Amino acid sequence: MSTHSEHVTSTDIATDTDTCTATDTTTPDEPTTHSLATELESLRNRLKTLESTLEQKTARIEHLERELDRSRTESERLENRITELEETRALIAPIEARLDAHEKKLTANKDRVSELQARELEKGAHLLESHVDPSTIDVTDGRLERITKDDGAQYVRLPESDDPLERGGDVAVAHGDLLPVQQLARMDDEMRRATTSALPVRLAAKLWKARTDPGVGDNPWKQGCKNVREYVTASDMKHWIRRQETGISDTYAKKLVSRTIDALLDLSRNRLAIRRTSQRKNGLEYTERRVLLPADAAIPGERL
Repeated sequence: MSTHSEHVTSTDIATDTDTCTATDTTTPDEPTTHSLATELESLRNRLKTLESTLEQKTARIEHLERELDRSRTESERLENRITELEETRALIAPIEARLDAHEKKLTANKDRVSELQARELEKGAHLLESHVDPSTIDVTDGRLERITKDDGAQYVRLPESDDPLERGGDVAVAHGDLLPVQQLARMDDEMRRATTSALPVRLAAKLWKARTDPGVGDNPWKQGCKNVREYVTASDMKHWIRRQETGISDTYAKKLVSRTIDALLDLSRNRLAIRRTSQRKNGLEYTERRVLLPADAAIPGERL
């Protein structure tokens, strides 16, 4: 009885042990699976990063290749241009040599002409101003005088010298006898700028030239009557100044009118006069200044 009980017990124990062993071998290792999943996700992210980096580098390489192609094309174009210029230079070199030779010859001829002109002037000749370059003439004291003759042309001479050939008639007026405003009026714009930096003075000279030279075209002077030969109003002068000096304001033009009038009086040695006249416009009466050239004003070289 006792032996049977022990046998049963041993069998049951063995069976229970096998059952427990079988149960333990089928249970999943959860920590290991999670670790593998995490590692796999990390690898996937790493792969995406590498693929993105590769795409960027590929795009960068393609961009650099395009830039390289453009650089090569530009380099070839420049090399071809250099070749063309070198070929052109080879063709131009003989031409430049001939031009240099001509320039030296012209310079020598100009020096010869200037020397001959200087000698003729020293003998008393009156030379047409358009044929003379005063800067190249070497005469005694370095002084030349511009004069106007009866033929209306301008000549150059040594001061107070008489022309033995008597070309052009008698001397109508010498440059030194002209009023300052007349002397400035005969200059071109560049010479006037070199002579004076004052804008009102230059405007006064241009205004005088507009009165005496029909070729100027823009002439604000009007014919007078009785004791007035010609006149110009302050308002007309203002508009004329704005046409001559573009970009200035109406206010500044008004100031220039007053300064230009003062310059006219000074440069003409008071041959001009200022009068205030009453005007009526749009039913309103106002006073306006006029610059007058009196009929009896003595202007050198001008015939009445």
